[in-house]
Amino acid sequence: MTSLSRATGIGRHFEKGKKSLPGAGGGGQAEVLLRQLRCGRLLRPPPPRRPPAPGRPWQEPEAAAAPRAATTCSGASRRSRGPSTRTWPKGVERRRWAPPRVPHPYRSLQWVPRGCWACCTASEDGQILADIISTVEFNYSGDLLATGDKGGRVVIFQREQENKSRPHSRGEYNVYSTFQSHEPEFDYLKSLEIEEKINKIRWLPQQNAAHFLLSTNDKTIKLWKISERDKRAEGYNLKDEDGRLRDPFRLTALRVPILKPMDLMVEASPRRIFANAHTYHINSISVNSDHETYLSADDLRINLWHLEITDRSFNIVDIKPANMEELTEVITAAEFHPHQCNVFVYSSSKGTIRLCDMRSSALCDRHSKFFEEPEDPSSRSFFSEIISSISDVKFSHSGRYMMTRDYLSVKVWDLNMESRPVETHQVHEYLRSKLCSLYENDCIFDKFECCWSGSDSAIMTGSYNNFFRMFDRNTRRDVTLEASRENSKPRASLKPRKVCTGGKRKKDEISVDSLDFNKKILHTAWHPAGNVIAVAATNNLYIFQDKVN
Repeated sequence: MTSLSRATGIGRHFEKGKKSLPGAGGGGQAEVLLRQLRCGRLLRPPPPRRPPAPGRPWQEPEAAAAPRAATTCSGASRRSRGPSTRTWPKGVERRRWAPPRVPHPYRSLQWVPRGCWACCTASEDGQILADIISTVEFNYSGDLLATGDKGGRVVIFQREQENKSRPHSRGEYNVYSTFQSHEPEFDYLKSLEIEEKINKIRWLPQQNAAHFLLSTNDKTIKLWKISERDKRAEGYNLKDEDGRLRDPFRLTALRVPILKPMDLMVEASPRRIFANAHTYHINSISVNSDHETYLSADDLRINLWHLEITDRSFNIVDIKPANMEELTEVITAAEFHPHQCNVFVYSSSKGTIRLCDMRSSALCDRHSKFFEEPEDPSSRSFFSEIISSISDVKFSHSGRYMMTRDYLSVKVWDLNMESRPVETHQVHEYLRSKLCSLYENDCIFDKFECCWSGSDSAIMTGSYNNFFRMFDRNTRRDVTLEASRENSKPRASLKPRKVCTGGKRKKDEISVDSLDFNKKILHTAWHPAGNVIAVAATNNLYIFQDKVN
């Protein structure tokens, strides 16, 4: 344990902390209560039903399987060898601690497409959902982009270096590696299926030529190493060229193996597997700024792990009541502070955010700061508790602010002011009158994510109808853009869209009654050092770049 970890109190958790073991209460009535609370339906009568609005009926989202890249059994994907212009990124630490200045995202609202990948092909019955994208994440340099899907696969895209013959080629991302991260499992003690869906992916800072990332499903976290190999050893003494063993008594000379070039191979190998520490579903993982530890959060507990230790973790937050019938809230998201490795934050289904300091005690059962916006009694309704549940929380790159996303809005909080947010941006306020229909079709329980720009001057989050919203924190301007195949054509630019809530609709506007709620953007990511964004629209990944770059 380094002196940095001891100074910040992390060492206390690994020396005196409480070991996290799976506890009772994960099945039966407790599991039912937990599932109801996670969906916002605990101890609530259903709202009055009404006839469906005119229009086309609700449909299941289309999904199917994408053609997989050529992959070996060990998870290594091959690609042709050629003149490589790749340079390994340096100064990752510097980028992390001092985010670079990036071009202002609103000097031009013309975002141009840099790629569109269909991660699945539609099936005849439309019931194959295994390849729907479930998470998107840039690495610290922005040269790699990882996506996870419901089929347990991880696809990594690499940004192409600028070519002299094609000066505008930089910004294009191509498939770099594809591997199977998780497989479906079955818990025989609880008679519960554990699906292979990738819930979160988090990159580790690059220390050498290889890249490392953490991926997790509901129960198991894995540390993966992504490396390249373009040479192989030949000329062994006890093996021939086909790999067959030779008779050692027939050897007449001692040969020294030599390295010969081969087609470039990208290998993905699991280095650590962190399992058997969570009774409930994992919803968040976050790497600490000390680069040695990370946290994982489920519905009721948050555990602290060391990257080199897989057989034990330490419970730092536990909100499980003695009687599960008294359960009133669950943990929805958690994240470490980007610079202070003793500080982390977690949100709840009640719309509250708690900031904890691990130096105070081994078990952070008492928070250091409590963030909550008072509710207006006049606007309270049946859906108030559901739409106030926080689905995502993110620290800014500077560490001064944090951003939370609930169902209808994005809020920016100053860490020095707990009483109310400093900014509130309405994402799709026009849906407030549609909450009853959204409740009946379970769309009200969708978990939208949010992200910061590299300079913290803008924020982005998703919406329905393949719309995503961008907000400028300085000018208070906002724009609604659409991710679609029509907009992903070469030399095209995204045009702002507007939703009409009533009255006469203009030609370029779309009526709120014609929104497609099966097309939704839940996962977004922003390049850490430039105006490049990645948007996951169900089974498609769109990458856009600002035209001024």
